[in-house]
Amino acid sequence: MERFQVNATKREDFGKKGAKVVRSEGSVPCTIYGKGETVHFSLNVKEIKTLIYTPNAYIVEINIEGQMEYGVMREVQYHPVKEEILHIDFFHVVEGKPVTIDIPVRLDGNPEGVKMGGKLSLSKRKIRVSATIENLPDELVIDVTDLNLGKSIFVGDLSYENITILTPATTAVCAVRMTRAARGAAAAAAADQK
Repeated sequence: MERFQVNATKREDFGKKGAKVVRSEGSVPCTIYGKGETVHFSLNVKEIKTLIYTPNAYIVEINIEGQMEYGVMREVQYHPVKEEILHIDFFHVVEGKPVTIDIPVRLDGNPEGVKMGGKLSLSKRKIRVSATIENLPDELVIDVTDLNLGKSIFVGDLSYENITILTPATTAVCAVRMTRAARGAAAAAAADQK
């Protein structure tokens, strides 16, 4: 899995007042937890925009004034009106210990249903999985070559080695939908056969 490096500043002042001061300096208050202790720090907003506004998943290497912490982004809180980042939670990753993370989905192949006039639609861009960091992929590749018109691929249809999928099995990932043109062609073909 890809890694993303950031430099952070240790935070001593907690609570709303402390967070307000951090934000006024152009930084975001953050915490990393999961190894017994919670570490509080702040990150520069400009430095983390690439991490937040991307479809990719990363293991984040956080350099907190010389102390290295490794984690995955767990939750980002935004201001309800201004869309600015208010707080970020990270979760520690330890080699050999499973971690839960949302991995992006990539569809591979040209579906049969698309060749017949259908349209491929992706309804689940990320799937939540649990695996050790050594086994975490950058993306989950789904072969859609055999997908026909009106058919879907569900999370329950997927399986990957050394990865436990946590997203509910009934969640649809992608489907080939019938377009108006395909419906018209199907109706014309049916009329010709009569």
